[in-house]
Amino acid sequence: MKNNTNDSVKQNKKKLRKGYTTGTCAAAASAAAVALLLGNEKLEEVTLVTPSGITLSLAVTKHRMDFSGASCAVQKDSGDDPDITNGIFIFAKAEKISEGFLIEGGEGIGRVTQNGLEQPVGSAAINRVPREMITQQVQQMCRHFGYEGGIQITISAPEGAELAKKTFNPRLGIEGGISILGSSGIVEPMSEKALLDSIYLEMKMRATNGAKYLILTPGNYGQDFLKKQLKIDLAHGVKISNFVGDALDYAVELNFSGILLLGHIGKLVKVAGGIMQTHSSYADCRMELLGLHTVLAGGDAELLREILACATTEAALEKIENAGYLHKTMGSLVEKINWHMQKRTEEKLETAVLLFSEKKGLLGHTENIIRILEKMK
Repeated sequence: MKNNTNDSVKQNKKKLRKGYTTGTCAAAASAAAVALLLGNEKLEEVTLVTPSGITLSLAVTKHRMDFSGASCAVQKDSGDDPDITNGIFIFAKAEKISEGFLIEGGEGIGRVTQNGLEQPVGSAAINRVPREMITQQVQQMCRHFGYEGGIQITISAPEGAELAKKTFNPRLGIEGGISILGSSGIVEPMSEKALLDSIYLEMKMRATNGAKYLILTPGNYGQDFLKKQLKIDLAHGVKISNFVGDALDYAVELNFSGILLLGHIGKLVKVAGGIMQTHSSYADCRMELLGLHTVLAGGDAELLREILACATTEAALEKIENAGYLHKTMGSLVEKINWHMQKRTEEKLETAVLLFSEKKGLLGHTENIIRILEKMK
């Protein structure tokens, strides 16, 4: 990738290389396919300006011309971002049609099956900005060759169907392949924004399809607890990683009526301290908060010292339980977590909390949890 700006960013004092999106790949491959179709020109490289203003020169490969049209491919480079689509080839096939301009999805490109996503149900999962980039590149190439007829572009990714199983797509209502994404054309290394966008999109899809109550879980532990212990349909649960505060903000914006925050105590205990981004790099006061609520439940200074010396919440729970304060401590803790949730949401929706641990199972929950679960049913 060649560009007209610094192609790396600093994160945690390390330089990380930027990459480019599947949308950028699709646009460059489309331009090359049209050049091959209209002018029999085999472009080895396509230069384009991304929506972020960065100019890229991308290598083009896998040129093919037959009776039905012309196709080319661009290999995805995600830079230092751990993107699941890194290294795959995004193909574009150009065909002449009688009039107009069409963009379609071929092999490995998902189809939208539920309302609330950017594209309508039945459409290829090629988002608006990539569609605009493809359109711009194709129109430029048609003008260059003086062509005024119709063109259809079909985007494909042969590895897409298998890769999509490891993405958010099945949960979002996108079946059969990956999405062609990118609002800036550039992949920022270790991008939190991409994950937040996925969380928002899933919550928006649930809201659009009529959901008023939702369960937020940090990750797989919460999802497993929903399914195995509570026997609750996973359709009610959205994984939010460490972004508790952002997810609550989205819930207010999308006019949900109620939220149940459910998760492992090792993660959610931090929310009792008002910490709404729970990654350890932001804060780690698990033992301090557990110790405080144990003291509020009646524990003494010696027990507090033992808790503060623990390395894991599971070890701390053992000491709290052995001292006879587990039930009261968990009751105090869930109420404080809920208090911070109400503060974050400005009391605009009903909130509830459920905590569990791997070894002890259900630890505690707010009194209103039954009401919220019944409303979900």
